[in-house]
Amino acid sequence: MKALFVTSNRIGDAVLTSGVLAHLIDANPGLRVTIACGPHAAPLFDAVPGREATIALTKAPFKGHWFSLWAKCLPQLWDVAIDMRGSGLTWFLAAKKRAILSGRDDALHRVEDAARVLKLSPPPSPRLWHSPKSLARAEALMGSGKWLVLGATANWPGKAWAATRFRELALRLIAQGAALAGARVAIVGGPGEREMAAPLLGGNALDLVGTEDLSVVAAVISRAALYVGNDSGLMHVAAASGVPTLGLFGPSEDRHFRPWGPNAAFVRTPESKAELFAKIDFQPKGAVGLMDSLTVEMAERAANDLLSRVQARAA
Repeated sequence: MKALFVTSNRIGDAVLTSGVLAHLIDANPGLRVTIACGPHAAPLFDAVPGREATIALTKAPFKGHWFSLWAKCLPQLWDVAIDMRGSGLTWFLAAKKRAILSGRDDALHRVEDAARVLKLSPPPSPRLWHSPKSLARAEALMGSGKWLVLGATANWPGKAWAATRFRELALRLIAQGAALAGARVAIVGGPGEREMAAPLLGGNALDLVGTEDLSVVAAVISRAALYVGNDSGLMHVAAASGVPTLGLFGPSEDRHFRPWGPNAAFVRTPESKAELFAKIDFQPKGAVGLMDSLTVEMAERAANDLLSRVQARAA
């Protein structure tokens, strides 16, 4: 059986749809799958079972990337073609079965919304797969012991908690007698985000801000005793890996994008997204300081509550 799975350009959005792909793989042993996604998200799918190809969709003028994808997929007869982008591409391909996620239900979390494409209930949780090569690289970087992984960057400065607060939170969580006493710290982020995380870099922290392939960063995150990060694609990578994940929210909708899974939690600013945007007259460009009302104490309490819940479930 051959399947085409078309998903997002963005890392986080691609991860949030991965549960649908996992369901498809689980339900069809021996499935051979081709994945079309953005180039930034592509490494996350390298180790998908039965993957035949990944087609990286690089945006082109006049939506030429869709024509390019169509040309690459046209010669194949697909047993099933799933389009999470709602593009209509699959109507112009030979497919025995097609499913297109059209529209968006804003009453739902994005994981629940993605499940509508195949009418899945309950919605399948996002899932990631790690290659032996990526896991080996992560082990070489980290060695043994407990790790606190911090995702101190975001795709927009307005969503980024101050790096100095991440530092203070980390010091509290790994201090003697604390929940992660003695743990080492790793800092993750994408290329071009080093300035955002600069106050955290250096010292004894493992610096992975734009230094490794995304597949390796995902493998590093999968070894975390706790991940704490801004609302970002890497936060969703952590939650999909099943590690305890605390998302920090302010000017984005936690009802849509909170980390998903039994080991996930979030804490947000006292103000809602609308209240925060009103402060900047709904002009997001260049906004900073929108996360300032989220204190270190609030994040510390949420992190400890999450770890206690995870440990109680494991006992």
